[in-house]
Amino acid sequence: MSVALLPLGIIGAVLLVVAIEGLVCILMAAPIALGLAWLGGSLGYSIQGNYWGAKRGAAMLSVVLLAMPGVFGVEHVVALKPPRFVVRTAIDIQARPDEVWHQVVAFAEIPPPTEMLFRAGIAYPIRAEITGRGVGAMRRCIFSTGPFLEPIEVWDEPRLLKFGVTANPAPLNEMTPYGHIEPRHLHGYFVSEQGQFLLTALPNGGTRVEGTTWYRDAIWPAAYWRLWSDYVIHRIHLRVLKHIKETAEHPRIGD
Repeated sequence: MSVALLPLGIIGAVLLVVAIEGLVCILMAAPIALGLAWLGGSLGYSIQGNYWGAKRGAAMLSVVLLAMPGVFGVEHVVALKPPRFVVRTAIDIQARPDEVWHQVVAFAEIPPPTEMLFRAGIAYPIRAEITGRGVGAMRRCIFSTGPFLEPIEVWDEPRLLKFGVTANPAPLNEMTPYGHIEPRHLHGYFVSEQGQFLLTALPNGGTRVEGTTWYRDAIWPAAYWRLWSDYVIHRIHLRVLKHIKETAEHPRIGD
């Protein structure tokens, strides 16, 4: 196990030192890497200790080396399309839908985050702006890494605001000893495709606001990376929804 796992620590340190990867992404990938290394070490130990494996070790190694390019080729030919996932988060606000609507369409700057997740470099929303009104208007949700461009597709005031996403900023700023690095996976691998805010009037005069994001992760295995993505998107939703709730329930002059 030491022989199998130690190289991973060395590789992780090298990736960080030569500015290929940031600390957050290395930590995210670590469970998969450690699991595969443990599996490989276990199988290798079993083969080594087995009489048949000891006699035919060279043949077994040849099979593994020849099989790997074949697996890569199959993956390329199949060209699997990343699955589409959806994340929904809701919050109840003590204000009428028409009062909440204006905060949903565009909201003022949110105070700096206190959550460790965002302070570690994960992109977080700062404010939202809109140019125009109704279907075709352009909403810009400004994140710490840049703007999401969100053309409005459904404008059903004060019930439903639905928009596409035509531009995605980087999902995080890498935690690195260097000023800034741009790994390839920061662009085009996590893609937000669509979003919406659904406002539902409550019997007590309040409003339930549900934020929804549809996205794709072009990193495999999708089931593993979805755990990270769903959690991060849910925290992003909550950051926006809590700010909308605070602003709608305690409006200031000019809001």
